[in-house]
Amino acid sequence: MPPYPSISPHICPPPPPCPPQPTQAQLLLRQLQPPPPPQQESGVIRQPPGEPREVGAPPDPPRTPTPPPPHTPKPPILPSSNPPIHQSPPRPRTPQRPPQTQPPPPPGTPTPPPNTLKPPPESPLPKSPYTLTSHTTPPPIPQAHPTPPPYTNTPPLQHPPPQKIPPPLHFNPPTPNTPQYPLHNSKTAPTPPAPQNCPPCPPHRPQTQGVSVKMFLRGRPITMYVPSGHVGFRPELPPERLQLDWVYGYRGRDSRSNLHVLGSGELIYFIACVVVLLHVPLRRQRHYLRHSDCVRCLAVHPDRLRVATGQAAGVDKDGKPLQPVVHIWDSATLLTLQQIGLGSFERGVGSLAFSCADQGSYLCVVDDSNEHMMSVWDCARGTKLAEVKSTNESVLSVEFNPQDSSSIITSGKSHVYFWTWSGATLTKKQGIFGKYKKPKFIQCFVFDAAGDVLTGDSEGNILTWTRAGDGRGVGKGETYQIGQQTRAHEGSVFALCRRRDGTVLSGGGKDRRVLSWSPALSLLQEAEIPERFGAVRTIAEGPGEELLVGTTRNALLRGTLSGGFTAIVQGHTDEVWGLATHPTRCLFLTCGHDRQLCLWDGQEHALAWSLALEDTGLCADFHPGGQVVVVGLLTGRPHACKATRVCEAIRVRGPPRVPADGAFLAIGSHDNVIYIYSVTEEGRRYNRFGRCTGHSSFITHLDWSKDGHFIMSNSGDYEILYWDVAGGCKLLRNRFESRDREWASYTCVLGFHVFGVWPDGSDGTDINSLCRSHHERLVAVADDFCKVHLFQYPCARPKAPSHVYGGHGSHVTNVRFTHDDGHLVSLGGKDTGVFQWRVLGGPSPEPR
Repeated sequence: MPPYPSISPHICPPPPPCPPQPTQAQLLLRQLQPPPPPQQESGVIRQPPGEPREVGAPPDPPRTPTPPPPHTPKPPILPSSNPPIHQSPPRPRTPQRPPQTQPPPPPGTPTPPPNTLKPPPESPLPKSPYTLTSHTTPPPIPQAHPTPPPYTNTPPLQHPPPQKIPPPLHFNPPTPNTPQYPLHNSKTAPTPPAPQNCPPCPPHRPQTQGVSVKMFLRGRPITMYVPSGHVGFRPELPPERLQLDWVYGYRGRDSRSNLHVLGSGELIYFIACVVVLLHVPLRRQRHYLRHSDCVRCLAVHPDRLRVATGQAAGVDKDGKPLQPVVHIWDSATLLTLQQIGLGSFERGVGSLAFSCADQGSYLCVVDDSNEHMMSVWDCARGTKLAEVKSTNESVLSVEFNPQDSSSIITSGKSHVYFWTWSGATLTKKQGIFGKYKKPKFIQCFVFDAAGDVLTGDSEGNILTWTRAGDGRGVGKGETYQIGQQTRAHEGSVFALCRRRDGTVLSGGGKDRRVLSWSPALSLLQEAEIPERFGAVRTIAEGPGEELLVGTTRNALLRGTLSGGFTAIVQGHTDEVWGLATHPTRCLFLTCGHDRQLCLWDGQEHALAWSLALEDTGLCADFHPGGQVVVVGLLTGRPHACKATRVCEAIRVRGPPRVPADGAFLAIGSHDNVIYIYSVTEEGRRYNRFGRCTGHSSFITHLDWSKDGHFIMSNSGDYEILYWDVAGGCKLLRNRFESRDREWASYTCVLGFHVFGVWPDGSDGTDINSLCRSHHERLVAVADDFCKVHLFQYPCARPKAPSHVYGGHGSHVTNVRFTHDDGHLVSLGGKDTGVFQWRVLGGPSPEPR
């Protein structure tokens, strides 16, 4: 089974130009004609023309030419010194009648010499990475390139390939007053012009109407027809480039202590592979993009300038492992100062912390291996100073004692350990719960002003750990025991934060409350987080009385305990698949597995509105008027929503009919059918118009033609089909006729204009989404290896070059250009990130 793109090992070029006079039969006779033997006259040997004569030989006497026999007319004889004429293999000839017996020649007629030459062997056709096939009506003479039979649906694979792509959903474009492109059929399809300097072809030679390119995915051949006016050229890197402009979202659902305030006043947090530095008053983002996989933890140096971030392990597109590493970098310049632990950590970096008592000279790191290896590193040199196995249970947090760098604390599942670091050794002592119930998780901890340790656990309690009265117990290090237990929250205590004035803040899980405690743990003040934002995950202290809260539903809140909180960052909480851009404004819509429908303002970089769906949202598209959006759900029930956040189910009524304005809605389904609805009342009424049936697998992508009458669709078994919607949702079986049709959008991942975007060895699941720009110069691709590609359009050569951009930590599920092609939006899968890229360079956009 050849990998994709697999190209056949030979090329079938179009027939060669018509030969000039003499005729083809005469040329063939010239090849078969032997050189004449030397002839003798009056004792003189006559040399054939073009051969040297002997020195001193007498001149040739005059000779009277002898006419050839009447039954064997000979064409002009070529000089024997010239090579024989080699042409392409001759066409098969029509059967000849059996030879008739010739009468004997008259006496005295010289017998012609026998033909001893053999015809030249047929030269093989040159090899090429394309398979080109001519398509025309069969002529009377057998063709060297026969016409393929009419297209028929290919039976489904016995083992359908895995696909994650949700079904598409598209409005057709507004019908123009005049057709954008003439529609051709098999009888009226134009033929390309004949080559220059070529005489008219004989009547029996067919003219080539077009060629096709064939490739293979998982062993299934995919035929794509070359447009008649296509000019072959080698795709180059586009002059346009992408620059990350804004990242929507925050990773709060499974992270801790990942929100801090820098000395510049910027907030720092992460999502996917990007560390975001957000300046809230200026509404400006900067991004650290040096990580090759998802960022898992973050720590800020005591100088509030340097930052340490640790990433998870991963694999690249070739299956090679990406080792976890810790980056220490400058938040002012975004330059990497040190890489720590490359090759030392397993699976990923789970927790890290700078020391405070010695001005941040050391960094403690705990990885995600089975033993959760704990190590201490010299930040300036990047060398490992000590390492030890911590525990087989999960470790959630690690911190240095702010007053003593030799004291380190870790907490996690069913444990809190107090470590003593000396030289190359790390010695631990376990906290003693005594009469108190041992919680399942110690979620967080903080040091108070007296040097005691406050821990928050999964039971909703805050435990105060003090040094034991006996000073030192068995072994090295101090012994800590519980001195006080304070009931704080319903559910887990996920966050503890010590403020500058000595008070302590705690954030609860189930009750969504933020509480302020005195140093003696008496309750001072409280505030509740709105339910739509989820539980409290982390708390950071801002300027003055301002607090910053990260939530489990991936939101960042800003406010005070007395004035409440408002969201400054919001995002999805599960995989995001559906994406649609507004036809006239810098707005885009997203939906996904979290059952949230979100409209984003690309200019204000904010969430305009969001609403809850009854089920998982997989796809979406705007009506050309921009006032209505339709969302496809996992249940198969699409919904139409106004921009005013009023959502209503699609109503289907009456017999199928074509509305006067010709507006349709096409919905690709997992039942292998494309459903067509007519749209009336400015997108408020949808009537069933027809069904396009013929695919043998689920629909993955579809596009409308510019005149709004035809559809191109892809399916899960790599079919490319064309449909005549205006003619009754008919399948166009002669796909060759659709080679010159122009498309209002291009999101189908299979097609002649985009087959060059597929990588070598692809199994058909490597590309999740594709989008052509509105000015038809670029193609953006979302692949399964966390990358966004920017190709030149058309991209009709294998191994086409592209600009490649990282940042996503999971498969990229969708990409779309905004209405003016000034931005590109990409969606992450499991990383839940929504990235807005700015398109730089290239020609100035034309007014639309």
